[in-house]
Amino acid sequence: MNIPSHVAIILDGNGRWAKKRFMPRNYGHVQGSKNVEKMCEVAWNLGIKYLTVYAFSTENWKRPPKEVSMLMKLLRDYLVDCIERTTKNNMRVRILGDKTGLSDDIREAIERLEKVSAKNTGLNFSIALNYGSRDEMVRAMRHMAGDVAEGKLKSWEITEQVFSRYLDTWDIPDPDLMIRTSGEQRLSNFLLWQLAYTEFYFTDVLWPDFGRDELIAAIEQYNLRERRFGGV
Repeated sequence: MNIPSHVAIILDGNGRWAKKRFMPRNYGHVQGSKNVEKMCEVAWNLGIKYLTVYAFSTENWKRPPKEVSMLMKLLRDYLVDCIERTTKNNMRVRILGDKTGLSDDIREAIERLEKVSAKNTGLNFSIALNYGSRDEMVRAMRHMAGDVAEGKLKSWEITEQVFSRYLDTWDIPDPDLMIRTSGEQRLSNFLLWQLAYTEFYFTDVLWPDFGRDELIAAIEQYNLRERRFGGV
C-alpha cells in the first residue's frame, strides 16, 4: 500500500460526540485531544512522515467564552505534556497560525516546545492554532511586500515557490491526503494554498472515534486515486 507522506486532518465532531453521550462539549474536546496523541503514534507506525491537524481556527474565537476558555486551558496542558512526549517519541512539533493572537504564556510554551523538538527526527507534527488560511496568506503577503519595499526581493522574482516560503508551512511539503471527520464536506479556511493538489477524504466518524482502522480506510481510498497534477 502506498502510504502518503503528509496527511492533514480537520478534527471535527468533538462536541457532537459528547452530546451523543449526554456529556458537556468540553468533555468531547478532552477526548479529542487524547485521540490526537494516539493518532500521532498510529500515523508514524504506518509510515506517515508528516501529520498536520486543525485544532483551533481564527473563527473559533466566536464560540461561547466558556468553551474558548476551556479550550485554551486544554491547550496549555497539552503543550506542557507535549514537551515530554516529543522527547520520548522523537517527534518534531511545529505550531501554524498567528501566534500574536495567543496569550503570553501560551506563546512561551510554544517557543519551548518548538525549540526542544527542533532536532527530533521522527514524526513531523504540525498543529494549526489560531489559524486561518486567508489570514496566513495575508500575513505572508505583508511580509513579502515589506521585503520588496526594503529591496530584499524584486517584484519580478515572485513565483509560487517564493510565495510558499513566506507561509507558515514554508519548511514542510504540501499534504498528499486531507481527512475531515464528522461528515462535514468543506475546508473551513484550512491550508487553502497547500491543498491545491491534495486528495480529499470525508468520513462521518466523529474525531474521538477516529482510529487506526479509519485512517487505513482513508489511505486505501487514497490509493485508488490517480494523482496527475493537471497532466494526462
